[in-house]
Amino acid sequence: MKLTSKTITIASTCTVALLLSAVIFAQQAPPAAAPGGRGGAGGRGGSGAARGPAQLDACGGRSGLPQIACASDVAAMMASLPDKAYATPASPRKILVLCRANGFVHSSIPLASKMVEYLGDRTGAWSTTISYDAAVITPENLKQYDAIFLDSTTGAFLDDANDPSATEIRKKALLDFVKSGKGLAGIHAATDSYHGRGGGAPAAPGAAAAAAAPAQPQGTWPEFNAMIGGFFKFHWTYPTLISVKIDDPKSPLTQMFSPRGYEVVDETYTFAQDSFTRKRVHVLTSINYDKMSQNDKDKEPAATKRTDGDYALSYIQHVGNGRVFYEAHGHDEKVYFMRPFLAHMLAGIQYALGDLKADDSPSAP
Repeated sequence: MKLTSKTITIASTCTVALLLSAVIFAQQAPPAAAPGGRGGAGGRGGSGAARGPAQLDACGGRSGLPQIACASDVAAMMASLPDKAYATPASPRKILVLCRANGFVHSSIPLASKMVEYLGDRTGAWSTTISYDAAVITPENLKQYDAIFLDSTTGAFLDDANDPSATEIRKKALLDFVKSGKGLAGIHAATDSYHGRGGGAPAAPGAAAAAAAPAQPQGTWPEFNAMIGGFFKFHWTYPTLISVKIDDPKSPLTQMFSPRGYEVVDETYTFAQDSFTRKRVHVLTSINYDKMSQNDKDKEPAATKRTDGDYALSYIQHVGNGRVFYEAHGHDEKVYFMRPFLAHMLAGIQYALGDLKADDSPSAP
């Protein structure tokens, strides 16, 4: 058969269509979320402003199919995946990715879950189960897993409003899982969980209520707040350019970055003053606050602003006999197209699994 330019064009088009279909097929939707497991509104990669049901995204976590990532995002992420694990698994590893958001729902949740799955598949470092149902967090079910990955879980993500006893069983199961020697990893809104506001200063006599000092953020599950490393209080909105500092350039978890640091555009979290401390965690990366413009610094509310200028982004810590890794970025889908970021996540998860050894002593005495 004589090949013409028209024949080649048709063949190329069919090939692209088949590849996209394969990506979509690979993302078989996990079980539906438990009632009350989803909330909030907003657009892909945006600031999270409330939007009505008629303004759902075309695909991703804030679409009509919220458990399936956009095919184009998955393809871009897969093109940047590392090819090799940082450490050889001591045994076949299994990870449970929990995607239940009981507050604001991030559009990147399904993409982050596929990141974990495909990192494991590509490198052979682990196999993955993805769930949007908090009911999977039970002592019996967790026996089969080596680590749990909290995928931008928000609010009281383990709570069952109709069954307080089930809530307590789940909470204890998670804490016991980690303390017994297993691993926990979290991304972005994993720290936007189990906290609220209260205890604000009362208004001065005769002052308008609006002039009262803002309520201070407070943790609502202290054991979890300490285990994940802190809880959210403010973020610079997307898109804000952030200079990232490498706090421990000798760690195997930061070898993918230049020692000089890097820049990223994302929604960048900060933690309440009393919830995060270097006396508890080993900081890997943080905001290079000295490089931040005064205009951006002034966007952080003065009433709850950190007084130490310490804005950690990723860190590790030992909890009981287990290990915890957390990365604050991951709001916008484009972050998952960055090969060094994906490599950092791979190393962090392998640390949580216990396969990649690293200094996790607290960064401050």
